[in-house]
Amino acid sequence: MTASVKQRQVVTILSAVGLTWYIILWSFGVLGCLIARKRYRLRPRSPLASEVASAVPGVTILRPLKGLDTNLYENLESTFTQEYPNYEIIMSVADKHDQALSVVRDLLTKYPNANAKVIIGEEVVGVNPKVNNLIRSYRQAAHDIIWVVDSGVMAAPGTLARSVDALIGPPSSVLNHSRRKIGLVHHVPFAFSSGGGKLGSKLEEAFLNTNHAKMYIALNTIAIDSCVVGKSNLWRRSDVDRVNGSEKFIPNADQGGSQTGERGLAVFGRYLAEDNMIARAIWHELGQRHELSCDVVRNAVGHMTLSDYVWRRVRWVRVRKHMVFAATLMEPFTESVVLGLIGAASLQHLVGLSAWILLLVHFLAFIFVDLDVYASLAGHPLPAATRWQFIGAWGAREILALPIWMLAMFGSEVEWRGKKYQVLRNGEVVRASGHGDTVPFRPSVHRV
Repeated sequence: MTASVKQRQVVTILSAVGLTWYIILWSFGVLGCLIARKRYRLRPRSPLASEVASAVPGVTILRPLKGLDTNLYENLESTFTQEYPNYEIIMSVADKHDQALSVVRDLLTKYPNANAKVIIGEEVVGVNPKVNNLIRSYRQAAHDIIWVVDSGVMAAPGTLARSVDALIGPPSSVLNHSRRKIGLVHHVPFAFSSGGGKLGSKLEEAFLNTNHAKMYIALNTIAIDSCVVGKSNLWRRSDVDRVNGSEKFIPNADQGGSQTGERGLAVFGRYLAEDNMIARAIWHELGQRHELSCDVVRNAVGHMTLSDYVWRRVRWVRVRKHMVFAATLMEPFTESVVLGLIGAASLQHLVGLSAWILLLVHFLAFIFVDLDVYASLAGHPLPAATRWQFIGAWGAREILALPIWMLAMFGSEVEWRGKKYQVLRNGEVVRASGHGDTVPFRPSVHRV
């Protein structure tokens, strides 16, 4: 066999592999689109919303706060207006001079009958400032079901009731006993910015409301592993108090077994992505699955510059590569540009069609599916007044995806809320000094 024949055979095999990958990824995208249509275009009212307080499980809503985030008043108010008869709200700030306190006090005055309070002062249990801010509120929670909601998130009035529905599931039956218990309910974030939002804000909207949501929904539908972002998560404190983040299965988990040694929320203070690690612990250590509610949570992205957007994406790619390296390594091959090039080159070799025509069809189909996902999450099609601006941001996001990934892969230092961290192999982080050194963690307590 001549070298040229062997070369053609290798190219044919690679083209077949490329086409197979292309079909698989498109199947994921279409699945995400179809499930989004089914799940989010109809959100029925939960029967729990009309029950008396004694007939439903109690829920503690934890709101960690720092500074005057965009839309903060409306975001926090959305937890005061939940259509659910039995819940408390605990808002927490680390510093008594935090500007968020003025908004909190206004809401406590507006809703004097709400079961709500604020806790000032943090307990430093790790390098993650969000966990440090939450830990005292977590320990004082009156209820076992905990709903942790980021300050930048707004939830519709029926969200809590429908989420509790999803967590506790329907009445027991033979069918239900054959399925794993639901240990965590989470929500797809739907980003929005004001009309004067900067370029980074528009890119974040285009990313979260289309490709991210599509793949997030598809991965959680297939559910072969944990895949959770932490803007809005509902879980049981009694479950989190049994795990330690090791991801080692507890043999007697179904009978209430626990890991040995330190457990609970505090142990996740060593991670930046504590939400993802809690979800993974519930999945792997307790053998419980996750459920997406039929609600989205609206995420105010504020005035994010292009630089803000780039470094935000770099931060989370660098965190992910130390947690799920293989999946992070494959990310560029799931994005529209690289995937389109793979598909066009494969089909051109195997079928002889023009690569340019194939790329044109690919991108038109991709944007069509992504805009359909947007419509499902938003409850309406993309407004005509912002259509071309959004499509332009979508295109810029797709083009930037590969350069941002490449920048992120070469480095392990990240910056979050003005502090620098070094990401370690297992996804843990340590404070970085700024001179290439790391700062060891020393637990302490700061209370006001």
